[in-house]
Amino acid sequence: MPKQELLAEVIDALCCMPGVGPKSAQRIALHLFQRDRGGAENLAKALQMAVDRLGLCKKCRTLCEHELCDLCASSKRDPQVICVVESPADVWLINQATNYTGVFFVLNGRLSPLDGIGPDEIGLDKLEQQLESSQITELILATNSTVEGEATAHYIAQLALPYKVKVSRIAHGVPVGGELEFIDSTTLAHAFSGRRNIE
Repeated sequence: MPKQELLAEVIDALCCMPGVGPKSAQRIALHLFQRDRGGAENLAKALQMAVDRLGLCKKCRTLCEHELCDLCASSKRDPQVICVVESPADVWLINQATNYTGVFFVLNGRLSPLDGIGPDEIGLDKLEQQLESSQITELILATNSTVEGEATAHYIAQLALPYKVKVSRIAHGVPVGGELEFIDSTTLAHAFSGRRNIE
């Protein structure tokens, strides 16, 4: 049987994507080369352009093509309200699902001392510089409700204390359409502690 080193290399490269194992990578590669070579060329060009041009926004640290992303450069966003998130994907999600009009700060991770990820590795020194130099009125902490996400939110809240900035945490709890009998106890406890009055 002839060697297929190039195809194997493509399959191995596709495995770098989250949720894509060897079988899925093989299906993707075979589909592209057997049925959609034009799609493969477009994908290759788009990936190469993105690798060459995408970097982190100088202010909020999300992925963008320019020094400042569109949100940070927009005069319609309120620069005094910053929503702190773990990844650029969270920026997209919050923009699509809410009417939030402030700006963002992307950590590109979360505190994890066991993995050697401390405050500087997730850019908290840069966030503190913004707290020192800007007229920030509120930090909205939208990190995930994992142990690391909660620890990161707590650390940022403590970091903001000397600057007398309002710090809020997004609510966690029962999802819309969820039934209580299927909700885990930790989520239910969050829902109870984050309850609010009905107006």
